[in-house]
Parts: sequence; C-alpha cells; structure tokens
Amino acid sequence: MPEFTNEAASPEQDLSEILQIRRDKLKELQEGGQDPFTITQFTQTSSSKEIKERFEQMENQTVSVAGRIMSRRNMGKAFFCDLQDGQGRIQLYVRVNELGEEGYASFKKYDIGDILGVTGYVFKTRMGEVTIHVQSIQLLSKSLLPLPEKFHGLKDQELRYRQRYVDLIVNPEVRRIFEIRTKVIRAVRNYLDGKGYLEVETPVLNTISGGANARPFITHHNTLDIDMYMRIATELHLKRLVVGGLERVYEVGRLFRNEGMDPKHNPEFTTVEFYQAYADYHDMMDMTEELITNAARDILGTTKLSYQGEEVDLTGPWKRLTMAEAVKEHTGLDFQTFSGSEEARDAVKGIGLPVKGTDTWGDLLYRCFDEKVEDKLLQPTFILDHPVEVSPLAKRCPWDPRLTQRFELFITRREMANAFSELNDPVDQRERFLRQVRLREAGDEEAGMMDEDYITALEYGLPPTGGCGIGIDRLVMLLTDSASIRDVILFPTMKPLEQ
Repeated sequence: MPEFTNEAASPEQDLSEILQIRRDKLKELQEGGQDPFTITQFTQTSSSKEIKERFEQMENQTVSVAGRIMSRRNMGKAFFCDLQDGQGRIQLYVRVNELGEEGYASFKKYDIGDILGVTGYVFKTRMGEVTIHVQSIQLLSKSLLPLPEKFHGLKDQELRYRQRYVDLIVNPEVRRIFEIRTKVIRAVRNYLDGKGYLEVETPVLNTISGGANARPFITHHNTLDIDMYMRIATELHLKRLVVGGLERVYEVGRLFRNEGMDPKHNPEFTTVEFYQAYADYHDMMDMTEELITNAARDILGTTKLSYQGEEVDLTGPWKRLTMAEAVKEHTGLDFQTFSGSEEARDAVKGIGLPVKGTDTWGDLLYRCFDEKVEDKLLQPTFILDHPVEVSPLAKRCPWDPRLTQRFELFITRREMANAFSELNDPVDQRERFLRQVRLREAGDEEAGMMDEDYITALEYGLPPTGGCGIGIDRLVMLLTDSASIRDVILFPTMKPLEQ
C-alpha cells in the first residue's frame, strides 16, 4: 500500500480504486502492443529551462522534450499540461488536430505522473506563457501510484525523508537544496585544489577505530574472520600521508558514528578533512574562514544570511576567543586564575553544574563551555585552546601544557569545524592513546583505541602540520536555511516502518 495518497480524484474514489484504474490502463496498453516499459530511449533536443531562457531565439522552432505530467486542464478539443523535466516545468498545448482522434484519445487516458516524450514547436500564449505546441507524443513510462498534491504536518515530513524520490518530484525547493549541496562540495574542492592540495581516498573499513571520540559501527570480515570498524574520521590515514611526503592532502567522504539521531546528527554524514605540512591551527582558521565565506558568496551571492529567522553575518574577520575567555565571558569564571582542579571543582559547583571528584581542571573547563557557552554562539566564532583531556590528537600549547592548539568553529550554535596543530610527538601521542584506552576499559564506548601503526608513522617523523575537518551537511544546512540535517541528506537514516 503506498504512503502518498493525495490523488486529485473525486471524493468517492478510494485509493484502491485509483490504483486499479491505473493498472487497467497499463494492461490495455500492453494488450494493444503499446507497453511503455519496453521503450528504451527518447532523444531530447532541449530542456524546459533553455526554451524559456532562449525563447526569442527558439520561437517557432521544433523541439523535443521529456518529463513528467504534473497537471493538465481539459479545454474540450485541447489540453494544457505542465511537463516537468530535470530543469523545471514548461507548458504543453495538445490538440486533437495534430494528434488525430486515436492519438488524442490515448493522450486523454494519461495520468498525472506519467512520463512523456513530446515534439512540437515553441510559441507564447496570449497570456504570455512560453509553451510547446505538441505535434507528436509518446508515453515513456506509466505511473502506477498517484502523486500527492502537497505535503503537510509531521507525518508527511517523515514521509518526505522516507520517499525522497516523491519529495523531489513535487517540491521544487527540495531540488534547490541538493543543487546547493553539490555546489558546496564543488566549492570546497575548487578552493583546496587551488591551494595545491591533493584529493585522496582512505579506507572506510578499519581494524581500529580512531581519529575522533565516537562510538563506531562494527562489522565482520568473513575471509579474515575479524571484526572491523567503519571509519569515524579520516584523520589518522591522512596524517600518515603527510608523513609520507604528501604535504597537502584532503578527502571529502562519508563518516559513520553509531550515536544518537537529532536535527544535528545522522549516523552517516559527510566531512572534508584537509592537512597541510608546516602549518598550524592559525593557518587552518584563516583557510576555514576564507573557504566558507567564499562558498557563501559564490553560491548565494552574499555573506549575510537568514537562518531559521535569525540573521547570520559571515563577513570576516570572525570572532576568535580562547575557551577560557568564552567561559569567563558567559559565566564569570576565570579558569586561568584557578590554582588547580580542586579550586575549579568548587567554582563550577557554584554555577550549578555537576562535578565529580575525578574531574580535572580541563574536564571542568570543557564542561562549562559545553553547558553554558555553546548555545550562545550564533555568529561565526572560533573557540581556541581546548583542554588536553578532550583533544587527544592536538599539540599542547607551549604557554600552558594543560591546553592544546585546537579550535572549533561555531555558527548558529553548532560546531561547523574542528582543527588542530597536529600532535607529532610519538611519545606524547602514545600517552594520550593510553588514556583513551583506560577510558574505554572503564566503559566509555566513545573513547579511542591504541593505534600502534600510527605511532610508528609518527616515529618516522610528522612535520609540523595543521589539520581541519568541516561538516559538509551542517554547512549546507546553514546555506539553505534547513532546520534538520535530514533536510540536506538525500536518504537519511530512518527507523524501519512496522510491517
């Protein structure tokens, strides 16, 4: 039973009757030797967009277009129809005079949603609408399910995600979102290519889960008889390549994290990660700001956006704050004045946050930021110098070894990018990994694993390196004013429907 049921039919017709009528029409066609599903090709000479944009040059010219019937209006001896192709919609004028009685009778039996190929000449109606005067018509595919007239309400929102193919047919604004998504990815590639970066591909399946703190998906390789992990980040392999002498590399790819689902999170999502030898996190900040600002300007023609009713200004330079400065600004707590973890615990208790006896100065700084600051960051803001406890792959700050040379970019109260001056000390890295292992043994399923091969790579020598990851889906959400990550992923993860 189909889920979209808004057929433009008389009230007394139920869905089963509509379905049967369409199947009967198909059977009649097949029995008459006109099975549309046997047709393999139709030559298009033009698109709806081209015809409309170049009407003066194409007026009275014969064109062939193909697409889906979206509406039709019976004028007796003629029909006006809207045909939708991959570029938009164009009006058709269909008359019995051109098709003949038999052809016209066949056309009258076509349904909204059917896919046609038509040939005719271009003209403009008295109302000024560019139209194709149809001279021949061919049914290329029969639609056996009715299209909805529109979507509304929460239930229908879920169906839009489940049946994206129908969503794309009936909602032109959805097509625009995914056109912008493609442009965003192209803009990212063009920017990095222009900076001399090499695009590479790294494994999706790994024997170790690493590169981020996240719970992985686990699968099993039958031939090797081992469990494997779908990647949660591309970082460790990309830095191996920098060790190997590929000094500027990037990858646009899917990551997989076995975590919760909400408007900001989908179990599989897309990022770009890029790494540059002899650079640091300040270089990555400059590049991130330039990349996103250029993308907005090139794709939308502006750096001033409206996101969910709030104005966001991407015009640089963007605000830069250390995490300690941001926490002080929003809570009044100055972590740089605390003598140690005990004093920090007492202060954090005072602003109503939970505290454990094992919490360190760095744990508490991060908790204050996460609970009291992040949801205040509407405008683009770089938050610098994160605690070492939450940054196992970032280089320590020489001026304060409790902190790392790391930043996160926040826009519209959500993380958009994460970057480090990469930790290249193999001894320190091993100790960081061991701490992650201890956390994992204590029950933290998001903690990382020991990666001996990566330590080996560092022992050969990783040059000073800056690295950054940007969430493609969240960037597209921003540039398309989309409230949910599901709106910008063609086929988001969905719970199966109960049978």
